[in-house]
Amino acid sequence: MLNTIAAGAMMLSTLGAPVTGMHTVAPPDDDMTISVVSANGNGCPAGSASVEVSPDNKAFTVSYSKFVAQVGPESGPTDFRKQCQLMLNVRIPTGYTYGIARADYRGYARLEQGAYANETAFYYFQGMSQTGVSKYQFNGFMDDTWQVTDEVGVEAVTWLPCGSSRYLNIKTELKVNRGSSNKNTTSFITMDSSDLNLDTIFRVAWMECPH
Repeated sequence: MLNTIAAGAMMLSTLGAPVTGMHTVAPPDDDMTISVVSANGNGCPAGSASVEVSPDNKAFTVSYSKFVAQVGPESGPTDFRKQCQLMLNVRIPTGYTYGIARADYRGYARLEQGAYANETAFYYFQGMSQTGVSKYQFNGFMDDTWQVTDEVGVEAVTWLPCGSSRYLNIKTELKVNRGSSNKNTTSFITMDSSDLNLDTIFRVAWMECPH
């Protein structure tokens, strides 16, 4: 059973409404392409994060294969907290701009009774203010997949300024705390999609730029 949290008000843009006279449109026919410029953090060591754009240009998927935070007898001193900051080079067709209208973060958690874990995420265009921080807590006992959905209305979407070329930065953190659980047990939370299809999906909104 998938544990889902939906919060339309939790992820709010700090950059204001779109330019006057602009309105959302269907995705352009020409391809949107994305490449990973850099991946920094102990949650995404080299080669462990990838991005794929949907054929209809309506979304892109981020996949991790080493993003696991855990506490337990065999855990290292920094294993309880894992972070990843991705810098993405997003190329879009001329005459359009885009923004992130919805983000679905997904993973798996095995938390002993008394343990808890946190997922924190935000994204922003290079040189611009970050979105509001999305933060959720999961409490043990838990042994299940999870999904967190952050969605904003079009009036609150952060848009790439027309005609500019800026990297999109995505920063995510997973943290697990032993709490009152037995110190001889192991608890973990993951955003690792190597065994289960638990990718992070970003839904894209499009606008035409003024001529």
